[in-house]
Amino acid sequence: MSLPGPILIISDHPDRKLAGALAGGGASAVVESGLAESAAAVARIRPVAILLAGPEPVPQRLFADQLMAAIDALPAPFVPVMMRVKDGGPASLDALPIDFSAPAGQVVARLAAMLRVRTLHATVLQRIAAMQKTVPTGVTVPTLPDSDPLDEATVLVMGRGRHYPELAAAVGERAGLIGALSPENAARYLNLRDVNGVIIGDGFGPSTVEVFLTALAEDSRFGDLPVGVVPDLPVAVDRVRLAGIEPVRGKPQEIVARLMPLVRVHAFAARLRRHAASLDARGLVDPLTGLFSPAAFDYGLPQMIADCRKRDAAMSIARFELPSALSPRLCIDAARLVSRLIRPGDFAAQQADGTITVVMAGAVLHQCHVAARRIASVIRSTLMCEHDGGVPVEAAVTIAALRPTDSPHSLLARVSEPERAAAE
Repeated sequence: MSLPGPILIISDHPDRKLAGALAGGGASAVVESGLAESAAAVARIRPVAILLAGPEPVPQRLFADQLMAAIDALPAPFVPVMMRVKDGGPASLDALPIDFSAPAGQVVARLAAMLRVRTLHATVLQRIAAMQKTVPTGVTVPTLPDSDPLDEATVLVMGRGRHYPELAAAVGERAGLIGALSPENAARYLNLRDVNGVIIGDGFGPSTVEVFLTALAEDSRFGDLPVGVVPDLPVAVDRVRLAGIEPVRGKPQEIVARLMPLVRVHAFAARLRRHAASLDARGLVDPLTGLFSPAAFDYGLPQMIADCRKRDAAMSIARFELPSALSPRLCIDAARLVSRLIRPGDFAAQQADGTITVVMAGAVLHQCHVAARRIASVIRSTLMCEHDGGVPVEAAVTIAALRPTDSPHSLLARVSEPERAAAE
């Protein structure tokens, strides 16, 4: 592991153990500064990351305001600002909290994870700028949205104690919510959904929490995942491998406030990865859903039809109509599920009304029926409507097979005929 620099460490009480861990982690150009001089240090060295490492519970307001103003003046890409925090509560500044008792190795691992997001951000910005200079006239290069990444974030809340309903409600006010009453259900959601944070609430014994966290630590996909833990952290959990783990305390709103800055960065990283995939596809892929953009779908369908006819191959199409009252967030979640479930070589797009259309090359009607039924079943078992007491999302499915006389328009028109694949 190598940490690019310069990295600014702000503290009036230098921490030799942390400095040694940073050096051992390959950090270059580590600069230390007191809080009073920190704003000037930011402007002078233009750090790639900042760590407020001191034990001060609340920095002096004047110095803190000067520091945040200097950070805001730094140009893109993303500059992570981490702050060591006591008592399991939120950070007193607009910073990414990390528990003050976290071992130095976890601090370094967390810093490395945040710097990977910065590197990814820089790469995406450079690629957008390069493509804008080379694309043909009339072709639009997708640019990064400026909306809050929390608008796209989803948090998994695991619990079954008396405080679970309040905690779930507090999360639902800030981000998308997945509720799980058991570790088994939580593991299933982690494998199916794009999850940007986990909160382990009350109601589980120490051994259950330890087994769940150990499984997360052993899976490289979740090493950077923010994980707030209400019960006591098991001693056996490797906090270096599970760098996003945070002990959280207090009322539900305080727990959510502690974790949301970390969830925001994780969702931002996911946005960047989707955008990089869209750029790889020269803008054909919608960076929000991972499916083809509607324009790319309209361009690709005639080509697929022509190719299947040339090879005398079958082709089918499936249309998934989501409930009209479904929120935009859940419509996007459904599209991302479909992007994971379709076969290589197939393609799909989501329209403005949430409808998802999947083109299945080489599939006769029966094969399309089976595939569509599976997709609808996963949507139903994974997504819950926000209204009507959280009932499963039922997608109305319509399928059609390519006929010798079909045009793209007639095939899409027939997909609304009543030959339905039931979601079982």
